[in-house]
Amino acid sequence: MIIVMKPKTEQQDIEKIKRKMESLGCEVHETVGENRHILGLVGDTSKIDPSQIKANRNVEKLMYVQEPYKKANRLFHPENSVISVRDRSIGGQKLAIIAGPCSVESEEQIISISEQIKESGAGFLRGGAFKPRTSPYSFQGLREGGLELLKRAREKTGLPIVTELMSADLIEKFVEDVDVIQIGARNMQNFDLLKEVGKTDKPILLKRGMSATIEELLMAAEYIMSEGNENVILCERGVRTFEQYTRNTLDLSAIPVIKKLSHLPVVVDPSHAAGLWWLVEPLAKAAIAVGADGLMIEVHNDPANAKCDGQQSITPERFKTLMNSLKQIANIENRTL
Repeated sequence: MIIVMKPKTEQQDIEKIKRKMESLGCEVHETVGENRHILGLVGDTSKIDPSQIKANRNVEKLMYVQEPYKKANRLFHPENSVISVRDRSIGGQKLAIIAGPCSVESEEQIISISEQIKESGAGFLRGGAFKPRTSPYSFQGLREGGLELLKRAREKTGLPIVTELMSADLIEKFVEDVDVIQIGARNMQNFDLLKEVGKTDKPILLKRGMSATIEELLMAAEYIMSEGNENVILCERGVRTFEQYTRNTLDLSAIPVIKKLSHLPVVVDPSHAAGLWWLVEPLAKAAIAVGADGLMIEVHNDPANAKCDGQQSITPERFKTLMNSLKQIANIENRTL
């Protein structure tokens, strides 16, 4: 249920309604916009008498939320959310470009790549320290050592770190060392893990599961937000279909749909969607054209010898060329890089 207050309502009158709703057992989620002051009610609203609310002279209208997700719902928060990360942000007019290797392999590798992507205009450094792999015999990442190398790259370049958390046992270390915690596609419905990261105030980048619907993605975000952490960034990385030519099928239609349903920022990972380096550039351009708030791109200085996903990684040189193209598309869409 959503209560839309009339413009210029006094704060003391708003507080009276809030206290009344809380006394009836509802959690009140308050959103203050340029033209609207909204009170979103979460919980059992059966005890609320709608006629009493509508009779209040300060209430403009009462709305019911049919979708099962509440805090992630645009009705609760009509304006786009902008997530702050150090001195940068994800959402808003400026596009967030997250780039780096699939996995951290060495100090020389991660620092070299981070310097090159920063020079090309990237705002965030991605890199896997802990790698979930289909085969137990594949490279699993450098683990804690990889985190330390990411921190050194951040010290060198100033780029905030985005890396994947796989276990709740490491949350304290990630909260201390990492700027954006990524929840991978395989863990999108690991509800215990979602609840734990929801208890932090760290920005969370939540990837869509390979077989998840849009509503399931938003419900996963709701798990995080219901614990108090509203700094959630959604990531479309392709879904599994019967097509076998590409690794996944990038659902570009999901971006405008999510933007219609939710206020949360959406970034696109064309690398994992395609699984082929030569498809990264056209898919990245298309993602910006349909309204994505940013991109997450795998960049490796020696893809042929990468320990993980080299076939979908582009070189720093190609990344620079891509960034120049993206600037033109961003300008058409009234966005900046």
